[in-house]
Amino acid sequence: MTFLAPDHRIMNQPNRITNKDFEGWVQERGLYFPEKWNDNFTPILGMNDAGEPMTKGSLLVGKYGDGHIVYTGLSLFRELPAGVSGVYKLLANMLSLSIEKEPIKQQDEERKF
Repeated sequence: MTFLAPDHRIMNQPNRITNKDFEGWVQERGLYFPEKWNDNFTPILGMNDAGEPMTKGSLLVGKYGDGHIVYTGLSLFRELPAGVSGVYKLLANMLSLSIEKEPIKQQDEERKF
């Protein structure tokens, strides 16, 4: 696994994704990786088997309005039931991609302890 955009939010928040998160993946890692895409998309991961060319379309992220579009050909349907912890971390990052973190604000005096 090659991280093409290691500083991208999807690789770091709320979970930092590392190569260790791809250990233990079962069967194929993914299918249907596009070979080209619009310039609005950022390729996040590159992958290849030994002696094979790298594919860069397994995880693509693009901004759309206030949110994001995420395309993945990764076989999450195989990894989730197998209990691979890295896939849960990556999925959480995908789902929270457009959530902006805000500081916790004190609502009123009664909430102070």
